[in-house]
Amino acid sequence: MDAAITPPGQPSQPDRPANCAAVLVAAPASGQGKTTVAAALARLHARQGRRVRAFKCGPDFLDPHWLALATGAPVHSLDLWMTGEADCRARLHAAALESDLVIVEGVMGLFDGTPSAADLAGRFGLPVLAVIDAQAMAGTFGALVHGLRSFRPGLPWAGALANRVAGERHAGMLRDALREPEHWLGALPRGADFSLPERHLGLVAAHELGDAMQRLERASDALAATPLGQRDVKQLPRVRFEAPPAGAAMAPLLAGRTIAIARDAAFSFIYPANLGVLEALGARLAFFSPLAGDALPACDAVWLPGGYPELHAAALADRGALRAALAAHAAAGKPVWAECGGMMALFDELAVPQDDGTLRVHALWGLLPGRVTLQKRLAGLGPQELPFGKHALRGHTFHYSRCDTPLAPAAHARRPGTDGTPGAEGEALYLHGLQGAVRASYFHAWFASSPEATARLFRDGHIQEPTGAR
Repeated sequence: MDAAITPPGQPSQPDRPANCAAVLVAAPASGQGKTTVAAALARLHARQGRRVRAFKCGPDFLDPHWLALATGAPVHSLDLWMTGEADCRARLHAAALESDLVIVEGVMGLFDGTPSAADLAGRFGLPVLAVIDAQAMAGTFGALVHGLRSFRPGLPWAGALANRVAGERHAGMLRDALREPEHWLGALPRGADFSLPERHLGLVAAHELGDAMQRLERASDALAATPLGQRDVKQLPRVRFEAPPAGAAMAPLLAGRTIAIARDAAFSFIYPANLGVLEALGARLAFFSPLAGDALPACDAVWLPGGYPELHAAALADRGALRAALAAHAAAGKPVWAECGGMMALFDELAVPQDDGTLRVHALWGLLPGRVTLQKRLAGLGPQELPFGKHALRGHTFHYSRCDTPLAPAAHARRPGTDGTPGAEGEALYLHGLQGAVRASYFHAWFASSPEATARLFRDGHIQEPTGAR
């Protein structure tokens, strides 16, 4: 990664540690209810007038929507590899300076992944609040809690909460199974009306549901009846966040440039931190909604983020004026950076499976030749890095579609630890049009990992061919 920088929008307090209540909400596996509990805990304290900041461990665009709704504040990712320890430290410290409670939602199971949520908890002293789906167990609940707590000696611990519990008798059996009763934080009921709906890629985003806040309020009400919910913030574990060393300021590599950014239900996978990086680089940001029929703003570069173009393919196919404007933009040699769903919208066709097993093919925007086909099986997942000479963008991939195109990849991202091993390449980077103006990949970039490489994506002319290009 490039040298540490001060995260955009974060106050710099290099000589002042911060002490704040904090927990990391984890689980033995995905699907246990981490987001529900983390968001409910955040909402419970926020509605009582406390200042709450939430973070998401690892790369994720969907869970943060719920955490942001609960707290009313931006939610950033913390990942010891993708965002880096210095960035994590600076964001946690800045949040603790201004908050009564910091909540970090884990990723997958507590010890899953490299780095894992447990690695983050250990590095920053975050006590683990374990959420366990206990609907089909009794005494084994105690074994799971014991295993999670003792598997890594010295891991900070807050306690355990049982989720999807049948009733008071069931809750009593779970509580009695614990070797240390003080670790019991309560139980949430099974079949409650505050569950968060899912689909491919993860949870349905909060802004897509008309009753999203009502769901959070009901979850908070349920949590308020538990020992965890009845604790005042002063009774929650406290963490001392050391002040980070001062980071270098970003050079204004995009000064004077306007970047048009698609932002709506079809293009919603945007890290708030990425917007901060673009602004810190000197760019002016102009947002537009393809779904609403907005025209392409006057701009020097375009960013089409990821999202769910497959759910809105018919509407996107109908945006002929925008398609023409994007084509004219690229024909003039002006950059278009298209990530995952943004790239999908640029191909000639997008094929979406129907309930009867047929494919519905939509004619999309035609800036890239070929077809993208949505499938039921996961096609790409995990951290990756895209090198640009001596710089590299870190990020990740997560998609259910595949693309068939005559374009030869200009380069490939690489998975951590492979170092360009043949046959182990990551996502392709496609360059197309005048001076490679269209830059597209399934790769999602974390811009702060390399402001220099980020600036290249949005500047005119050929981008420096990444190391390992074919």
